[in-house]
Parts: sequence; structure tokens; C-alpha cells
Amino acid sequence: MKKLLSLLCGVLGLFGLSACDQFVIEDLRPGVSTGFEVRDKLGPPGIEWRNDDGSVTWEYTQQPQGTTCYLITVDGNNVVQKVEQVLTEAQFARVQPGLSQDQVRRLLGKPAKTQFFQLKNETVWDWLIDNQNAAEPVYFNVYFNPQGQVVRTGRDIEYKGR
Repeated sequence: MKKLLSLLCGVLGLFGLSACDQFVIEDLRPGVSTGFEVRDKLGPPGIEWRNDDGSVTWEYTQQPQGTTCYLITVDGNNVVQKVEQVLTEAQFARVQPGLSQDQVRRLLGKPAKTQFFQLKNETVWDWLIDNQNAAEPVYFNVYFNPQGQVVRTGRDIEYKGR
């Protein structure tokens, strides 16, 4: 079975698809899998956060083209404690005015794109999100003031020219 999945991932890789990440994520079991397994299967994380309890959280994102970002928490004994897909409605609701850019990054992972709007003097971070009802790409947006604090959130649809 593992050989079949490896072959499938290899074929998908030829087409530039990242579906094999999903197979690997589903294989990770909190309380059983180790940090060595995570790094062996997914490679190095995009960013690593040290937590107060001695654990570490690793970010594995598919942005800018994908619609998932996994945060994997590994305890001091190198055992996976939590695997979370954070680009969800529940997580978006946690983004409130006053949060810092660092706090938002810890909640949602690396954005797909960032923009600065000089006339409004604000920075906007965008995450491509899964919206199966839309024919065009949908982004969750977080707007920051010059001090790097959230002022509001929103959504945009990126309409493609026909």
C-alpha cells in the first residue's frame, strides 16, 4: 500500500500537484507519531514556534496555490500532540481587531500574498481559502494598521477575465 501511495505521489508530483501531503497528514497520529516522522515525510517546516510548555509548533502550508495550512505541535519528547488544519471558519473568527501580525501568523500560517495600500495606509494579508461554491478563487483578508494591529477582516473573490 505504501508503495502504491509513493507511486501516486510521484505521478502527482509530475503534474505539480500536492495531494500527497494529504495522504501524509492523514497518516500522522497524535500521541503516536514522532517529529522525526513528520520531518521525514513533509520535510522542514516553513516556520517553527517554541511554546511555553516546551513543545514546538511547525507550520506546513500550501499557500499560495493550496487552501490548507497545517500546524503540527510536537512535545518535548518528540511526540506529535496535535495536527490542525487552521484555514477554517472557526480559526478565521478568532482573528479580532487589536491582534498583532505575529499573533495572526500563529493562528493562520503564512499568507498567500501581502499588499500595502498607501492611500489607506494599511497592509493586507490574504489567504486562499476553500470555497467550493465559488467558481473563482476566494481569499480571506486581514487588514493591519501602521502599528501592525488588525483593524478588520474580509473576503475577496478574484475574478478571472473571460
